[in-house]
Amino acid sequence: MFGIVRPCAHRLGERFRADWTAHLCGLCLALRRDHGQFARIVTNYDGLLLSVLTEAQTGPLSGTRRTAGPCALRGMRTASVTQGDGARLAAAVSLVLASAKVRDHVTDRDGLLARAPVAAAARRIAANWGRAGERGGAAVGFDAGVLVDAVDRQPGVEALAGPGTPILTVTEPTETATAAAFAHTALLAGRPDNAGPLAEAGRLFGRLAHLLDAVEDRRTDALSGAWNPLTATGTPLTEARRLADDALHGIRLALRDAEFHDGRLVHLLLVHELRRSVDRAFGAAPGCAAGRHEGPRGSYDPAAPLPGNPYAGGGFGPPPDPVKGRRGFWAGCGMFFALCCTCRMCCAEEYEGPWSRKKREGCCRGCDCPCDGCDGCDCCCPCDGC
Repeated sequence: MFGIVRPCAHRLGERFRADWTAHLCGLCLALRRDHGQFARIVTNYDGLLLSVLTEAQTGPLSGTRRTAGPCALRGMRTASVTQGDGARLAAAVSLVLASAKVRDHVTDRDGLLARAPVAAAARRIAANWGRAGERGGAAVGFDAGVLVDAVDRQPGVEALAGPGTPILTVTEPTETATAAAFAHTALLAGRPDNAGPLAEAGRLFGRLAHLLDAVEDRRTDALSGAWNPLTATGTPLTEARRLADDALHGIRLALRDAEFHDGRLVHLLLVHELRRSVDRAFGAAPGCAAGRHEGPRGSYDPAAPLPGNPYAGGGFGPPPDPVKGRRGFWAGCGMFFALCCTCRMCCAEEYEGPWSRKKREGCCRGCDCPCDGCDGCDCCCPCDGC
């Protein structure tokens, strides 16, 4: 699974953990039901946000939840899972995103994909997923052609980018795609007035997703010679962090303009957890976003190198661990199924991402991380101090 919003069980609390798992499992089962067993491999954390947004606007409706049977990823437990148009939209978008990701791996000739026969097979899978995503989107009234067009335009945008090109020029296709997907949840929920604010939230979320991916992959891309938007455009990390913080603020304002039946899980994921994702990507202490507050952990200073931050020059602390190369597509698929069958994705304290090899936290495990509160926002969420 991939995605930038990866909440931990401790911060979610019992109720919101159950709701988040219901959307995650609902997405996985929607993929299986509409597109076959193998399609479940494209389940990702960010795709389920569309299901969350849809339910947050409609509230609990009859027939939108069901009890799913035992699953290895839940430790062979049953669970209440979401179903309906929100989950189907999330499944369609996830397929298109996965199609783009596979195509990127093929372009970069990662691992076994450097071999022509394997690359050809991966291209066929990506094409099938792309078409399946379009059919799934059409089934819920969503024109997935917007996503496909964004995916198709991205290589051309990157080819024209060079030193001095605004980084937002490179992120534009992703922004456009996510804006359309977020806005469509308002139509599914019967709240057309929310389409504008959610489109803005989606546009900024797409910007963040692209920026954080570039930041996290910057060092690995430099070692492998792969294209990276920050390096190609000469965008310093200070500017990337400024844009990320602006996007966080914009998402928060956009969500305030939308009307929800119960927006607490949306707020928790797209305000608090997204802020932590930014801090994690830039190497800042968890919960200490730029300019928000000062405390024992200090505040983010974009001009100062962060201890242990591989992207900053100098700094103190131990040297970073050697960067492991990304697994190729098929090797990653094999590792994904191994993690699934052993329940490590669900129950392990920590496991290695099947493709990225980055450290991940099992989605059903607790943790002892601190919850830093809501910084005085007027919301009701499970963070201490709100």
